[in-house]
Amino acid sequence: MIAVSRTVTGGVSADLTRAADVSRLIESVPTLDFVIHVAGAFVLSPIEATDPATFDEILALNVGAAFGLMHAFLPGMRARGSGHIVTVGSIADHVAFPENGAYAASKYAVRGLHEVLREELRGSPIRATLISPSAVDTAIWDTVGERPGLPPRSAMLKPVAVADAILYALTRPEGVSIDEIRLSHT
Repeated sequence: MIAVSRTVTGGVSADLTRAADVSRLIESVPTLDFVIHVAGAFVLSPIEATDPATFDEILALNVGAAFGLMHAFLPGMRARGSGHIVTVGSIADHVAFPENGAYAASKYAVRGLHEVLREELRGSPIRATLISPSAVDTAIWDTVGERPGLPPRSAMLKPVAVADAILYALTRPEGVSIDEIRLSHT
């Protein structure tokens, strides 16, 4: 199993925003039973205060990397007649929040990309699942701190909840596709 984020476990390190790294990744791991795209960059900033370069970086990682992995590994999955692509989105792929312009734009785009992928795969044995969690207690929040309108970290989902949802989607019997899972803290 190889879980893909900004770096890849299993001895292959890759910056998924760099085409050369993605090419090297594909050469090192030419076939996968499944791809899990969990890479994500997050910045809270009003739109007028968001640096355009930061906006581009967030889109490159959150959307461009998802597209790059789909583009790279889908042909092998089609040739084998099996595979599963799991994309981790966010609550921000269907709910807008203030100071979330770059992140929300990227996650809405990921959702659109994933929905197109699902339509292109309809009728094939290859599955595609979008996991859209609410806030997850990860290091992405380390620089944010306590802010009005944001849940405290104690009220966020734990990473294991997202991992469990991914595992659930991946372990359904053949012929069963989990199109989307939305997760929230109780």
